[in-house]
Amino acid sequence: MRRRDFLRGAGGGTAAAAAATATAGTASAQPSFGGWLSDVTNYSEVVDETGAEEVTVEVGVEANGGAFGFGPAAVQVDPGTTVVWEWTGEGGQHNVVANSGGDFESDLVGDAGFSYEQTFDQEGVVQYYCQPHQSLGMKGVVVVGAVPEEGGGEGGEKELHELGVAIQAHWVGSATILAIVVSIVYSFYILKYGETPHSGHGGAE
Repeated sequence: MRRRDFLRGAGGGTAAAAAATATAGTASAQPSFGGWLSDVTNYSEVVDETGAEEVTVEVGVEANGGAFGFGPAAVQVDPGTTVVWEWTGEGGQHNVVANSGGDFESDLVGDAGFSYEQTFDQEGVVQYYCQPHQSLGMKGVVVVGAVPEEGGGEGGEKELHELGVAIQAHWVGSATILAIVVSIVYSFYILKYGETPHSGHGGAE
């Protein structure tokens, strides 16, 4: 193998590995709030609604195998913001019940157009759910103020998936580091000796 061709391939491999690492980092950046949203299929990010005086969350959006979701599942608001939950009329009867960070419970309703609101004055993470469909993953979060680095929840050791780190992304990161190290070692060998370790002949071009 010629030195120029090898270095071109090694450089491309390193760039691809770096891109994979960046992708893995992006995928694992969003918190799961102590695992509270780990089984919520329509949760992908905390939607930034800071600056708004009133924010709407739909009740009964498509998620978790039916119309069993809050949309969006997680929102970030400023202290003093009013969150209004509006029923879509899909998925049967729903309600909004505080799990932690608040103390509220709406009526159990199935009619479209029904709404329920809460104003959040204190900073923190408010976890809530729909009582009939909690086991299906109909849960949500209101972040009042800054998003916690580890997404809230109790302290202590956590599994990777509980901290919002996808297991697949974790292994991709490890494999990427190994690929970069191998590329560096082979590049050094080619620069020094002008051939690959498996080449039977040839010198520097």
